[in-house]
Amino acid sequence: MRFIDAEDGSPVISGLTRAVEEDRCTLRWIWPGGIDAVYIWKKPAEQLEEGTPDTRHLKLYTKAEYKANNGYHSRIEGVGLFVFTVFACLEGSAGPQLILQANRENRIEISAGRAKIYYSISNKGGLFRKFKTIQIQVTTEVPIAKDVLCYVKKQGSYPANKEDGMLYPFVAPFAAGKNVLPAIEIGKQDFIRLFFTDGRTYGQTYELISV
Repeated sequence: MRFIDAEDGSPVISGLTRAVEEDRCTLRWIWPGGIDAVYIWKKPAEQLEEGTPDTRHLKLYTKAEYKANNGYHSRIEGVGLFVFTVFACLEGSAGPQLILQANRENRIEISAGRAKIYYSISNKGGLFRKFKTIQIQVTTEVPIAKDVLCYVKKQGSYPANKEDGMLYPFVAPFAAGKNVLPAIEIGKQDFIRLFFTDGRTYGQTYELISV
């Protein structure tokens, strides 16, 4: 089995659509002429790497199966975004040839629901102290990378967004469950709030909740 780039006239997948009902999704697409089988690749979006996929994770699906089942059905387990890629398969003397499509019309994303991230911020400070001690606690349903979240510090009031103050990255990933971070000292009139580093990207996968 090997991958080849699509050229003018190559049989390629088009019209790929999805239908999701609870934990079950159905994919449908337009079969190009002369293609009797495809290989389907399912991968969590955050694990999607550039280049060709590992062939061990590809699933063969024939046109006959597609017609009998009125599409391709898959269970969606877990949380976050999953990416499905459908590769048209040409049979050659050297084995199956899977067609790579630069237009990505053979790729589609499906959301399995957002993982919840709860965070709380407690502080201690004496009446005559210039500083207060902050303790951040993050409780998450799934492990998350250190670059998913950041915290922002603002003087006088809580920051409204990640640009509304001084942004600080986290230096370690978060394990599933409760994560109590090392205490930090900030000014008595400073306030902290957590945000996604990229709300458009990570907001599809996670839900950030202050408790």
